[in-house]
Amino acid sequence: MAKIEKNKLIERVKELEGLSNDEKAALIGYIKTKTYGLVWEDSTEKVWEQLKDYIPVLMEDKSKAIVNDTDEQKNPNHILIEGDNLLALTNLCFTHEGKVDVIYIDPPYNTQNKDFKYNDTFVNPDDEFVHSLWLSFMKKRLLVGKRLLKREGVIFISIDDKEQSNLKLLCDEIFGSKNFIAQMIWEQGKKHIGSFIGVNHEYMLVYAKDKEFINDNNNKWKTKKQGLEKIYREYDRLKRQFGDNFTSIQEGMAMFYRSLADSDPSKEHKHYNKVDSRGLFFAGDLSQGTGNGPRYNVIHPITNLPVRIPAGGWRYAESTMESLLENDCIYFGPDETTVPCRKRYLKETEYELPSSVFYKDGRAATKELETILGKKGYFNNPKDREIIQNVLNFKDNLVILDFFAGSGTTLHATMQLNSEDGGQRQCILVTNNENNICEEVTYERNKRVIEGYKKPNGEFVEGLKDNNLRYFKVGYVPREKDLTNIERFARQSVNLLCIKEDVYKEQTMFGELEVDGFRYFKDGDKQFLVILEPDMIEPIIEELTKMDYEGKMPVYVFTTGHYPYTEDFWQVSEKVDLYPYPTCVYGACEKVMPKVEDKLLDLPDDVELSDEEANITFEDLNKE
Repeated sequence: MAKIEKNKLIERVKELEGLSNDEKAALIGYIKTKTYGLVWEDSTEKVWEQLKDYIPVLMEDKSKAIVNDTDEQKNPNHILIEGDNLLALTNLCFTHEGKVDVIYIDPPYNTQNKDFKYNDTFVNPDDEFVHSLWLSFMKKRLLVGKRLLKREGVIFISIDDKEQSNLKLLCDEIFGSKNFIAQMIWEQGKKHIGSFIGVNHEYMLVYAKDKEFINDNNNKWKTKKQGLEKIYREYDRLKRQFGDNFTSIQEGMAMFYRSLADSDPSKEHKHYNKVDSRGLFFAGDLSQGTGNGPRYNVIHPITNLPVRIPAGGWRYAESTMESLLENDCIYFGPDETTVPCRKRYLKETEYELPSSVFYKDGRAATKELETILGKKGYFNNPKDREIIQNVLNFKDNLVILDFFAGSGTTLHATMQLNSEDGGQRQCILVTNNENNICEEVTYERNKRVIEGYKKPNGEFVEGLKDNNLRYFKVGYVPREKDLTNIERFARQSVNLLCIKEDVYKEQTMFGELEVDGFRYFKDGDKQFLVILEPDMIEPIIEELTKMDYEGKMPVYVFTTGHYPYTEDFWQVSEKVDLYPYPTCVYGACEKVMPKVEDKLLDLPDDVELSDEEANITFEDLNKE
């Protein structure tokens, strides 16, 4: 069969009579279908259709804010968003495009066991499009997630066997197969699920936005080995007791390692059982495994005789060996009959690449959540905090996003890491509030972690108080750009400006000018202005001329177009960064929304809205 020229075929379809434009478009879509890769029947979502008529906004529930800042210390502002994650991601395109370091998500696994909803209905396991619905759902969210990642950003996705193969192909398509990093396997315990082979593991797919950029910038993925602190504490105790009696310290360390349970991570380092003035080390092989290493004499420091040369020759060239000897990095046996070894110190090998296969009992996460909340059976299959900490533990100043937040493990892990290493990681969580999960599990868990909580046995756990948590809900504003809706959107989107600028403290005075017709936010060195009334531009400029501060202040100027009154600010141009508002927010959000034709209606300029008229919630929309 001759090869079909697709372009000519498409032109013939366009000329067909008796077909509607939608039918022609469907046929052309089939013609353009790729011949390799993941192919499925794309489906639309209720929330996607709603985005054709409404644009989402974030409304802060200040009654749930937890703020622990002091005049001396500013804590990371973590964000919890209640609502559909596609809507929240749309808003995050304005606040965080290209700013997220790490995305971790644990999406519904589509086990066909009432764990995955599509258009508010659990997917029937007999539905012939059961995988297509899941892929359509995931693709929309992953495409936006990719947009939010920094160029050197990475995404970790937990999944099981049901959709693992499909997800791998989908991620190859979205992120590019060249940006695949690894597929990690988490063995979760001895409980086996299945009829033929006992399954006791899950997967974690890892992709970079641009792996070459990670390599070019020499980013290190090594993480600190677990269990080291306990080893160091015991070594320091023995050092205080025995001083420079290295033999006694070695004997003490051997006893310590024998006392550890097999499951204790410290026991994995039991080979670091020798001691000298520099600390703990293990004696590593010095032979050349290939059998063709150099052969030269090495003199034993006590017998002054040449030591036995390993069968494969030495691992290092003679000059390198001389340097190691000079720096006391070679460990000799009692006499020349023993092949010497290389000293490898624990302090010098504290970090390692994460393993693609790891073990962690899956029950530990459930027990921890039940301990924090003080009740059982409230949330099924929470993710393990320590596993998430390992995912996040390669840098101490990250922006982290989890848009399938569930029980809120990712935020807990973030705050725990910050407390351990003094980092300033910031976490953004998104989850719906089905069965009150967001309020009663996600929020309540992390509220208790910050403020402290009492275990069922009465023991009090101190809170991780060097953190702030802010709670937002997804709302809607009609997308049609008449002046009423533009004003409504501008009023509601101030919350997005606070998130983008990371400033939430609103002021009542701007210099000597009382705040009216504009809003002013300042906290420490960070500040920004929102000018809602054009009449306020001139007095604000007058105040700006009197002010002295470092950097440029973001100034968002209300306009129905793209011009932020740049010429008016010429006197203070070196002090401000101007943005047309809310056009800049519209532009960022609409890049990921369904395409519609803008209609700007000619309505009076003096339209005013009450606060009630300015708010449309997700629940309100679904009642219409």
